[in-house]
Amino acid sequence: MRISLISAAVVAALVGYGSTIALVLAAALAVGADAGQTASWVLAISLAKAVGSAWLSAWNRVPVVLAWSTPGAALIAATTGITMPEAVGAFVLAGGLVALTAAVRPLGRLVASIPDGIAAAMLAGVLLPFCLRGAGAAEAAPGLVLPMVAVFALVRLWNPALAVLAALAAGVALAFGTGAALLPALAFPAPAPVFVMPEWNIGVLIGLGLPLYLVTMASQNLPGFAVMRAAGYQPPVTRALAVTGGISAVSALFGAHTINMAAITAAICMGDDVHPDRDQRWKVGLAYAAAWVVLGLCSPAILVLLGALPPQVMVALVALALLGPLMGALTGAFATVETRFAATITLAVGGSGVVVLGVGAAFWGLVAGLVIYGLERVRRG
Repeated sequence: MRISLISAAVVAALVGYGSTIALVLAAALAVGADAGQTASWVLAISLAKAVGSAWLSAWNRVPVVLAWSTPGAALIAATTGITMPEAVGAFVLAGGLVALTAAVRPLGRLVASIPDGIAAAMLAGVLLPFCLRGAGAAEAAPGLVLPMVAVFALVRLWNPALAVLAALAAGVALAFGTGAALLPALAFPAPAPVFVMPEWNIGVLIGLGLPLYLVTMASQNLPGFAVMRAAGYQPPVTRALAVTGGISAVSALFGAHTINMAAITAAICMGDDVHPDRDQRWKVGLAYAAAWVVLGLCSPAILVLLGALPPQVMVALVALALLGPLMGALTGAFATVETRFAATITLAVGGSGVVVLGVGAAFWGLVAGLVIYGLERVRRG
């Protein structure tokens, strides 16, 4: 296998892991996962991405690169009052709905009928509170956070994909170098999957499971397919949805949330520098899968290291990681005049954190936006 295939896959995996692992840890904390369940979550989702990427790439002979749902992790992290078994039930539902979309075409058309502006505003409402917390982290620990922000801003000028990873490296170096974090005992705990029996709470299924499915489809899978088309490949849409949805439903039983098509990391793996023969680039999916197996197996030790960091470093890292997705979501939310006010309502309600009848704000934001959109269409008539 060409070294360029391996290097592209390793860079893509490290960018995907390092830039959003803090958000996954925040999601695990929000649903009350213990240390074993958190490690199992990261292990299961890493292996799920590895299996799915290798399977789809080899099956279709095109480079298929999968990621965990970053907006989905943000959605989970924004929840309150949900237990880990209830969250797992929502994860199973979301994965099942993705797989069902591949088999039932009307379901896919129903999701596609949601106006892009409203779907983007729902995502923006989920992401915005996390980005706002970055300023508070900088106020609380300026010596740690402000250098991270500076590194992020400078590296982003050169390579946006590596900016968050560079900020993480800076934060780790500063935290341990200044004594703000103490180096944990050098131990390499063995990775161990932990089975979590799902609980079917209707409020959680509607308030978390359904929005998780929607943001995964609208903000992850659709852009991922678009990246493949832009690189000159025909995306295996039906197979990809069936495989990612099915694997997500299974890995959910070990704590993992959904996997989906990648966009930014996929672009790293599809350029001419990866392999001069575009028909051979599918092998990058195999190297990418191997990289994620290694990251998954090393996750227990990595999580111990990250757990020693001051909380402000992790909060700032999440804020920096979500700035790009927030920018994209806000751009999409207000791009179309006809849906602009409905999108504003969706953003306001979704970002409020309100919980009604046990159902979270993302769902109510979507409902409020669709109601306003429907009324405006009737008026225009």
